[in-house]
Amino acid sequence: MSRIVSVWLPRWPIQRFLAAQALANQVTPSGTPIDPEQPFVLAMATTGGLHIVALNEAAEDRGLSVGAPVADARAKAGFLQMRPVDAAADDAALRRIALWATRYTPTASPWNEDNGADGFFLDIEGAAHLFGGEEKLIADLAARLKKFGLAARLAVAATPGAAWALAHFHEQPLFVLPAGEEASALSALPVDALRLSPDTRSTLRRLGFKTVGALLDKPRAPFAARFAAELLRRLDQALGRGEEPLAPIIAPPVYHSLHYLLEPIVAQDAIIARARQLMQSLAKVLQRDDAGARALRLTLYRVDGAVESINIALTLPTRSADHVARLLALKLEAKESRSLDFFDAGFGFEAIGLAITRAEPMPAQQIALKSAGLAQDAADAAEDYAALIDALRQRLGPHRVRRFTPIESHIPESAETSAPVDNTETAWPLADDRPRPLLLLPQAEPTEVTALVPDGPPRRFSWRGVTYDITGAQGPERIGSEWWRDLSAHSRASGNPELALRHGAPHRGNERCALTRDYYLVEDSAGHRFWLYREGLYGRETTQARWYVHGLFA
Repeated sequence: MSRIVSVWLPRWPIQRFLAAQALANQVTPSGTPIDPEQPFVLAMATTGGLHIVALNEAAEDRGLSVGAPVADARAKAGFLQMRPVDAAADDAALRRIALWATRYTPTASPWNEDNGADGFFLDIEGAAHLFGGEEKLIADLAARLKKFGLAARLAVAATPGAAWALAHFHEQPLFVLPAGEEASALSALPVDALRLSPDTRSTLRRLGFKTVGALLDKPRAPFAARFAAELLRRLDQALGRGEEPLAPIIAPPVYHSLHYLLEPIVAQDAIIARARQLMQSLAKVLQRDDAGARALRLTLYRVDGAVESINIALTLPTRSADHVARLLALKLEAKESRSLDFFDAGFGFEAIGLAITRAEPMPAQQIALKSAGLAQDAADAAEDYAALIDALRQRLGPHRVRRFTPIESHIPESAETSAPVDNTETAWPLADDRPRPLLLLPQAEPTEVTALVPDGPPRRFSWRGVTYDITGAQGPERIGSEWWRDLSAHSRASGNPELALRHGAPHRGNERCALTRDYYLVEDSAGHRFWLYREGLYGRETTQARWYVHGLFA
């Protein structure tokens, strides 16, 4: 059964604003910082003017409340500090805290608007023993949040709904509820603990239902008829009768290892050494499962609460700690070399985690031949190739390493394309004895050609300001247009393929691809060889053929 921690940050927007002010030593536009001991509110503009969305304890003591107009609040409080609420900054900061909280468990889920957007859930199933139990875990979490200037209320229960209710309404700020006691613990709490909409809460109170316990023993049919499905759904979720899936802030890893450091570390060599140790421990589990890592995430938890993450994608599955450590070192060096993406260690890292976010089958392989120093087999060559690609990705960037893959087309410039490198192999067509240039120009370049007859081989041509006298020519090699592609394009445009067949399909797109090409391999008096083609059949497709230089031979 799951064990869920609900972390509630009361007055979260106020705390976030004051913590940011203290951290950056910010001042307001008037030059006066906010005094947290005096009434202070955050307001938002609505159709009825400015209204309070958050306030500190001093403002609440003056009788102010959330939702009240700021004008009335000023009259009631006398002296009032007011700033506009920054919901985007609040949400971003909450996500950063939830990401930092993954130091306790890989699964952290910020609350959505329905839950208040001022806290998050942690699924600590299987993780509490690392801290000496659930009580010690939430005590450590609350103490660290307090150091960040954030007062928190925490509760542990078997369901997110019960944990949320206890964090908000239990008399103790830190509380652990044993599994199976959800009904008895929730009975004395107000109906607000069920996370219901304001209209539903108001209707329940009007009907005399003030506590959750008043709802438990009542027949469900009248509630289903009188209220929306929200009431019974929230009740079932809190009691564990209905599912409430959580949306993790990051995808849960397939394998995960986390190490807490006695002393913070800063040096990159120390980080790589710790990461190698974590991978070595994960490699044993991967070997047991006949699996290998295809994607990893190194997470570094700074002393000040910030989190640095490094993601690595691999070409082939691996269990090699040395290979992973080498890639991490390259990634850190690349980060340091780019000032806009500088790796900031702050005051040091107090915890380091390595997660395998994607794993693939990796059956055992025969390594006796390799260890004996014999010839390298195909599997070894594939591993070396994958290691090279992985290193280039970390150095140059994950999207900058590409390779050519074939396309089913006999048009030379359309026969291949650039694609990301992966572990799949695409079969190239079998090579034949037809000559092909070592360098194919990105785009065929026009040239002026002199020939004895219009459809004969070239005798002289001018290209890029130089005239070449041809001493020998081989060809022609005729390459026809891909008429079926032109017909398909016309059919899609007209919506009537039969009409296209009856009346012919005019070419749409690159006009040159619609004409027949005659390719020649020519050599000049200096021994330079070129790949030229004449476009269009003389007398049938054109009355004046055009020539192009398309490639160069060695």
